[in-house]
Amino acid sequence: MTATPLSEKPGEKSDAAQPILAIRHVGKTYTSRDGSVEAIRDLDFKVKAGELVCVVGPSGAGKTTLLRCIAGLLDVTEGAVIFKSKKVTEPPAGMAVVFQEYGRSLFPWLTVRQNVMLPLKEKKGPKAERERLTDEALEAVGLADCPSSYPWQLSGGMQQRVAIARAVAYEPHVLVMDEPFAAVDAQTRAELEDLVRELWRRLGVTVLFVTHDIDEAVYLGQRVLVLSNRPTVVLDDVKIDLPDERDQLGTRSHPRFATLRAHVYARIQDAKRGVR
Repeated sequence: MTATPLSEKPGEKSDAAQPILAIRHVGKTYTSRDGSVEAIRDLDFKVKAGELVCVVGPSGAGKTTLLRCIAGLLDVTEGAVIFKSKKVTEPPAGMAVVFQEYGRSLFPWLTVRQNVMLPLKEKKGPKAERERLTDEALEAVGLADCPSSYPWQLSGGMQQRVAIARAVAYEPHVLVMDEPFAAVDAQTRAELEDLVRELWRRLGVTVLFVTHDIDEAVYLGQRVLVLSNRPTVVLDDVKIDLPDERDQLGTRSHPRFATLRAHVYARIQDAKRGVR
């Protein structure tokens, strides 16, 4: 495989295609009686339709704050989040979010199938269509054999599959994932990483994946955005030029994987030292 430059400056990419998601000079400051804290400063990047982009950064770098601003769960202080050419001021239709705390996002008194179908009721489509989308989503994440189970009867990895199925059934244009595998064991994590790439390839959905795990970001992404320390800016935009077909053993043992991982690691260390 031919090596290409490891990184590009934010905004250097071609604007030939209209991005499905644009973060335009976004700033976020939290204000309280004790004063104000600038969490994000002039954060600017774009995501094209169909991309799988990972976001990493040091602890406290504002990754979750950024995600909540993108999802319309937090108002921005400056700039704008643009989704499908419209400014985000509330949770937008066409975007689904999978959170790290999957247990809290599932209703324990509802079955797996009922949990997955729940958001579809907001679309108010025909019941047969909602049932079809639910069944297809459960099949896609490997849970077609336990639709009548309750979340508390499932392992952590299976519960997170339910959360992913619920997002997939919604047929989002953009799927935003906030450290979704941080609470599962290493083997389950690897399986869920491969599930995300499989769904991304099969469905053509745009994925923005926030993680603190460098290896995970390099394994999953087409690009890795490295965030600076707070107040957060994009420190680096790393192109992941690994083969499109990836597997846990072959890809992670590839020399280019090691090079990319080392580069992202070095940039995160820069961020910790305050490099901007």
